[in-house]
Amino acid sequence: MSKPDLNCSFCGRPKPETQLLIAGLDAHICDRCIVQAHGIVLEETAEETPGNLSIELKLPREIKAFLDEYVIGQDASKRVLSVAVYNHYKRLLQDKTDDDVEIQKSNILLVGPTGTGKTLLAQTISRLLNVPLAIVDATVLTEAGYVGEDVESILTRLLQASDYDVERAERGIVFIDEIDKIARKSDNPSITRDVSGEGVQQALLKLLEGTVVNVPPKGGRKHPDQKFIEVNTANILFVAGGAFDGIEAHINKRLNLQAIGYKTAMEQREVDKENMLQYITPRDVRSFGLIPEIIGRLPVLTYMTPLDEATLRLILTTPKNALIKQYTQLFKMDGIELQFTPGALDYIVEKAMQYKLGARGLRSLCEAVLNDAMFELPESGVKKLKVTKQYADQKLSKIELPKLKVVS
Repeated sequence: MSKPDLNCSFCGRPKPETQLLIAGLDAHICDRCIVQAHGIVLEETAEETPGNLSIELKLPREIKAFLDEYVIGQDASKRVLSVAVYNHYKRLLQDKTDDDVEIQKSNILLVGPTGTGKTLLAQTISRLLNVPLAIVDATVLTEAGYVGEDVESILTRLLQASDYDVERAERGIVFIDEIDKIARKSDNPSITRDVSGEGVQQALLKLLEGTVVNVPPKGGRKHPDQKFIEVNTANILFVAGGAFDGIEAHINKRLNLQAIGYKTAMEQREVDKENMLQYITPRDVRSFGLIPEIIGRLPVLTYMTPLDEATLRLILTTPKNALIKQYTQLFKMDGIELQFTPGALDYIVEKAMQYKLGARGLRSLCEAVLNDAMFELPESGVKKLKVTKQYADQKLSKIELPKLKVVS
């Protein structure tokens, strides 16, 4: 008795015309019908939850607790950020029919030395809220018409991060790094063009405030014929960060000026010379070179404290994504157990303090210490590597410049 021909119960295609035919109790379905049905399910789900924009609102204490798992120290900035982010997403969920009060945006300005965790804070908040994050570098931005990137390219990155879902992008986070590099070069506005300075600040104003921008989805200048996408920036949270190298001089000058005639009051308030950033005000940022209009659109000002040895030691071992845990996992994938002695960790931290590169310096040092091992051990059969202070010193001495020999 011949076997009956099998057909898809939905479209009727015979089995030879399909790539896959799945059997049920009394019916069959082909791969094409599965793909079509999947598309229908996605469309129906999208209609029930428009744009998939549900945001789970976290309380400030919950946001800070999540940040604590990934970022060591910086309690002052984490508290300020938690409140600002909480208020921003409360604003998005506000019922506009309740009253006529319109809540303004809480854009954030982060000031702190390199390697203190400014970018990491933005990345961690984005992960918590499950919103798209775009990290852009202000140093590549120029005024329209000059070689470089236009300010609208910031939103191109955000669109790409949200897979060109405009509604999702309009609730995302943009982190503008190196904002201090577009500071005005002098106190007096010049009649000549400041291509990557004040002009870029003025172009940023409309984005920070909230407006509808025509965004080139592939970048502006290389694809002049593309169709623009309209993006409303009113609900995008902007976080600007920068090292502001040298702003301590402006803070010190202001504090000294305030001390004239009030010596007794200033003596009662001890000034921490090691961390002058904690006294920062919008006035100091303006003295550094940011124009008043852009400072007004970044109302939440907070600072990152310089990292000391104890904090660097914790960064190496404590967070969920700690460097030592990352390297331990990398070696574990090759079947090798990696261990660091306390002396080796202290030695790496000591070197990082000398280099003054913050947490990024830790990564560079760990790479230098472990590079030879990562190259040689996977095929050697070794099952355990113990990194001691002597081992770390031996590996780091290779990257330091040898002393020059005097030829007589």
